[in-house]
Amino acid sequence: MSRTILITGGGTGIGRALARHFAESEEGGTVVITGRRAGVLAEVVLDLADRPGKAAHVMALECDHTDPAAVAELVEKLPDRIDVLVNNAGGNTDFDADGASDLAAYARDFRANLDANLVSAALTTKAVEQRLAAGGSVVNIGSIAADQGAGSYGAAKAGLVAWNVSLAGELGARGVTANVVAPGYTVETEFFRDKLADARRDALVAATDTGRAGTPADIAGAVAFLASPAARHVTGQVLHVNGGAHKGR
Repeated sequence: MSRTILITGGGTGIGRALARHFAESEEGGTVVITGRRAGVLAEVVLDLADRPGKAAHVMALECDHTDPAAVAELVEKLPDRIDVLVNNAGGNTDFDADGASDLAAYARDFRANLDANLVSAALTTKAVEQRLAAGGSVVNIGSIAADQGAGSYGAAKAGLVAWNVSLAGELGARGVTANVVAPGYTVETEFFRDKLADARRDALVAATDTGRAGTPADIAGAVAFLASPAARHVTGQVLHVNGGAHKGR
């Protein structure tokens, strides 16, 4: 059966790798990517347009997943059935902060990370909950920061893990799984906004057992497994993809 895959934040980095993976593997299905930048989304659709075989149809829709009105508008444009939801939109909004340090700015910046990484996932899932097909999957993109800390960003990703536990319980009776994939340091993304110092990069790689940074394709492979028939009895879990920089238990 062909599937419909919804990938939030599908324009760059991990989201783009996810779009490519599912577009090339879903025969006759549909891959919907969302994001805030129409031009970036259009580039992905164009890039994936000439794939051989019976690959999935790719469509792009603009959406700010922190905005309830925008998410409600998005739902009206989505297919009636969604087999896989990947809540990938997010990132460390501290890199975009203006540097103000008063309490009001601190609260604003803290909430920005919660909105971008936790509220966006919860809001999107709630909006499409009734469209999730039996036997489907929700995969939330977390972070190693949930365990190693990173201010409000780490707190948001830790909250995502706790929320996912409840989500798995709510969706399980319908045969829908809910899991978190938690990347470590991953190259070819916009996460660090080109602000990562060489010494910090070297330290992040040195912390791995595999001796290399992760790639978006590494994350896409983990998500694809959790969305596959092989993982129908895996739910409420965190799958760490960090080369051993953080050990799961």
